[in-house]
This record gives sequence, structure tokens and C-alpha cells, in this order.
Amino acid sequence: MNRALVVVDVQESFRAHPLWERISDPKIAEPVGRLVALARAAGDLVVWVLHPEPGSGGVFDPESGHIRPLAELDGPRPGEPVLHKTSHNAFTTTNLQQLLTETGIRELRVCGIRTEQCVETTTRVGSDLGYRMVFVTDATATHPIGELSPAAIIERTEAVLRDRFARIATVAELEAEASGA
Repeated sequence: MNRALVVVDVQESFRAHPLWERISDPKIAEPVGRLVALARAAGDLVVWVLHPEPGSGGVFDPESGHIRPLAELDGPRPGEPVLHKTSHNAFTTTNLQQLLTETGIRELRVCGIRTEQCVETTTRVGSDLGYRMVFVTDATATHPIGELSPAAIIERTEAVLRDRFARIATVAELEAEASGA
């Protein structure tokens, strides 16, 4: 195993947030679930990353009970790390890099919520740390920012990451590669 899937912030906190009604893909658990199944079938490590904001009193406060993967997801399973981050990327405030180094991981597939924020930032940091990064664009979701629609944000994120920080892929492309199609 030299590859891992990093599932970033696909958590109930977002569904409990008022912005959920404007998220780009309210069924984000479906493509993420397909990626998780693909990773498990390949023997890849699945790493779950959740974002708590202790003491905030909001939906990201651990006291809210929302700091857990979306209910539709099958995970985490025994042996799949669950990391809690307090920064925008999955590396800075966790032991993710140590875990990946200890297990010999060299390639990361990344998906999650807030395409341009935590998922993109994790992808950029991972690239800077020397990992081969695959940004699974249709397994990300985001909200509008000001006048920018989620579609515009996702398009911009793909443009700035493509071939500089990551390979851009879809779930279907990765499934086809795994099946040899």
C-alpha cells in the first residue's frame, strides 16, 4: 500500500449549518462513499479528517454532537485513522504526515467539503510535502462565496491545482482505471 484516500470534513456539522441548503452537492456522501469503497477494495489506507471548533458554541463545537462523518457514509472502520484538525488543511494540526510516512504512503487522493478551502489547502500542502496528489473534484462540495457560485469556485479550484499541485480526476475516471477499462 502506497496510496491513501483522505476524506476531509465530510461531516454532519455542515449538514447542521444554515448554508447546507446552498451547498453545491447535498448528496456529497454518494461520490465520497464510492471513493471509500474503491480505496478499500484496492487495499488503500482511508484517513478520515474532521474539523472541530472547541468552545465555539456552534455546529463545529464537539459539544454539538455533529463532529462525525455524514450518516450515509460507511466508515470509519477499524484501522482507518480519524484525525481532528483545527486548521484549514489536514496536515498542520494533526499527525497526518507522520502517519503517511510510517506507512510508506506516497500518493494521496483527496475529497471533501469546502472545495476551495480545506480540500484545496490540503492538496497544496500535500504537494509541497512531496506527495503525488489527486484532487477528486466531483467528490468535493462547497457553498457560494459572495457573488461566486459553487460551480465557479470549483472551476477556479480545478484551474489553479491542475498539473501544478495535483492531477484532477473524477470518481468515474478512478473507477475505470481500477477496473482496467
